[in-house]
Amino acid sequence: MVLIFRQLIDQQSSTYTYLLGDSESRECLLIDPVFEQVMRDQAVLKELGLDLIATVETHVHADHVTGSWLLHNSLGSEIVVSVNGGALGAGRYVEQGDVITFGDRRLDVCETPGHTNGCITLVLDDQSMAFSGDCLLIRGTGRTDFQDGSPKIMFQSIHEQIFTLPDSCLIYPGHDYRGMTVSSVSEEKRFNPRLGGEINLQDFSGYMDNLKLPHPGQIDRAVPANLKCGQPTGNTPELKTQDWANVTYGFSGIWQIAPSTLEEILAAVQIIDVREIVEFEGPLGRIPGATLIPLNELIDRVEELTPGMPIVTVCRSGARSAQAILHLQELGFTKLANLSGGMLRWNVEGHAVLGGLE
Repeated sequence: MVLIFRQLIDQQSSTYTYLLGDSESRECLLIDPVFEQVMRDQAVLKELGLDLIATVETHVHADHVTGSWLLHNSLGSEIVVSVNGGALGAGRYVEQGDVITFGDRRLDVCETPGHTNGCITLVLDDQSMAFSGDCLLIRGTGRTDFQDGSPKIMFQSIHEQIFTLPDSCLIYPGHDYRGMTVSSVSEEKRFNPRLGGEINLQDFSGYMDNLKLPHPGQIDRAVPANLKCGQPTGNTPELKTQDWANVTYGFSGIWQIAPSTLEEILAAVQIIDVREIVEFEGPLGRIPGATLIPLNELIDRVEELTPGMPIVTVCRSGARSAQAILHLQELGFTKLANLSGGMLRWNVEGHAVLGGLE
């Protein structure tokens, strides 16, 4: 039985999503999917000919919104979460010793609280791989200063549940902010600066209690959403309606287009720049073919837009143009996308501009 395995990343939150599939049955799981990456995940599943039977959350995340509900809504996959995490709306709640099967393969559930009460680590049936969420990271650990975190409980979780796995077992974390992708039990026992060697509970607690980290920027948005397994407020989003370009759907309800994608289809879309005229003619320049309609004039000048032709809104950073998308949605426009990162990102990536700094 060949294991199908993919490690996917959401660059914005540095979150890893893991795809595990059984080559015979074509059944698969996704661990920790990200809301904004659901279209990517669906594309991978389709290309590989896989049937997503479940999504599994390692914990209630504070730095991104899960894609589990969207995948359940579109593909019928079961949502699996920890019984101790407090999330509502899942199809299955698991605890220590439970197994999650896909085809003839399985993941064993190990409770590893400490980052949150509901953290779990998922161990492949042959103990060759473990998916440690935000408990054990590569040369680090998850933080313990919010969501009922505890250095003592995390220390016990790692030593009793993860460090008892074979030394050769590969560790796949929920995040990495330095570009590292995989470690092993042996490596972390030896080299993890918070846990390795002769470090004891007192050493670990002293380290964790003095990290002085800022709260995650997405916590106020992410935690409430993840306590509902990622179900959006309001109308159900239609993920398959934007077929005119490669765009991504955000939890805010706004489709985003990358500068490189937009550059390839400039002639096929309406580019509406919602900045003020001094910005339009200023140092960041403007996209060739863009029409200037400042945000405060957009509703009054909507008749200048071509019905049925896709619209991409643009501003300096992507904030005002996101608001423009909401206005246009209310007016009945459907083929819409916001330029991700605005003119700042467009310039940084070196795309063509008119005007601007010579």
